Amino acid sequence: MESREKKWKVLKGRRLIDGKGGEVPKDACVVLEGSRIQAVGAAKDLRFPRGAEEITLPDCTLMPGLLDIHLHTSAYNILTFQNPRVAHFETTPQLQMLYALLHAQMCFEQGFTTLRNHPWVTAYGGHNTAELVAIREAINIGIMAGPRLLVGGHAIITNSHLDLLHPGSALRQPGLTADGPWELRKLVRSQLRIGCDYIKTCASGGGGTEKEEPDIRNMTQEELDAIVDEAHAFHKRCACHCFTPVAQRMAVRAGVDTIEHCVFTDDEAMAMMKAENKIVVPTLAHRADRAIEVRRKAGSSEFVLEKMKKIQPYTKETFQRLHQAGIKMALGTDTQIDPEMGTSAHELEIYVDYGMTPMEAIQTATRNAAEAIGLDREIGTLEAGKLADIIAVEGNPLKDIRVLQDKKRIQMIMKEGKIFVFRKPGQEKYIIHDQDRGWKRI
Repeated sequence: MESREKKWKVLKGRRLIDGKGGEVPKDACVVLEGSRIQAVGAAKDLRFPRGAEEITLPDCTLMPGLLDIHLHTSAYNILTFQNPRVAHFETTPQLQMLYALLHAQMCFEQGFTTLRNHPWVTAYGGHNTAELVAIREAINIGIMAGPRLLVGGHAIITNSHLDLLHPGSALRQPGLTADGPWELRKLVRSQLRIGCDYIKTCASGGGGTEKEEPDIRNMTQEELDAIVDEAHAFHKRCACHCFTPVAQRMAVRAGVDTIEHCVFTDDEAMAMMKAENKIVVPTLAHRADRAIEVRRKAGSSEFVLEKMKKIQPYTKETFQRLHQAGIKMALGTDTQIDPEMGTSAHELEIYVDYGMTPMEAIQTATRNAAEAIGLDREIGTLEAGKLADIIAVEGNPLKDIRVLQDKKRIQMIMKEGKIFVFRKPGQEKYIIHDQDRGWKRI
């Protein structure tokens, strides 16, 4: 049995960002006992327990572990598959699961300690909820190291945007989609039975599929109401893909918990979102020029590339309108085929370029994101009583948000009081030991 003293740690850094909007400008310190934070502040103001392990990071900013609450780790990412079409049909669900773990670990090594992982469709035309649940459980019980995962389950209609991520003429497994309120309720129940943490649904068309426009309605109000009601009945949250103001209004009426993408909007939809205190997950990195170029190299069709480029200006305009209206936003990247896994911090740079302060942007990936997924009592800010999910980044993100994009600058990554990544010379510790990305592409 460990002694009480060995459970105590004292982290010291140059400065601290607490995730609530506060800052300790110099000589920052966090005192931990086991997996929990006991005190936060300037070192001169805190008392340190006798025998505590002291970890000094003199050039670093201490801040909460980051969250990406919209990404697809089980998609066929460009880092591991050269051609997504081939990958879609040649990758077994079992291999896809192992890549999902690798992708989650790549995000973890970049400082993202919590991921809300939206589902994907397997090569056999089925949900991969069970495989993602297995990865979550393997991480939770310590078989493998990785970030905290929240696993989503699909509840979508036939021929919806998310259904069409699987080629339209390809075979599908029973239970991939459902139609009508009661069949959709049954689909929600079956996904929850597998063990998912929340339900992902879809009320509009989207950007990354063939021969489909964003303004196509993806289900009726009655169907969406049934999905959300069923999720809430089991005390689970519901995220809804909503490109358009029509879809956003439907989602607010149904009571969804987060509104994903929000590419187009209007005054009525914004007023409804603001009145109901809905959190929007913008997912801008997925449609940035950098991501479009990644898709082009991967062999995406010109139709998809042109559609993504066409809606780009609207994403900026809508983001700025939402920000000016005071609608809360939480970081999500929609990482899948693009952009590369582990590059979620690029989303923060876009937020700053579009008008957020660096502090506001950081809050989208800390406090706001934790609130959006219902974990704000445990994570998202550095304060007494919360789990010790803490990263130490060399430099000051409030001066240059881009420092969070450089993996070498993320000197320490801690989850629940345990250090998983440490980049101090002579004391290195990593999750992925092949630092040169030596795995072969398929």
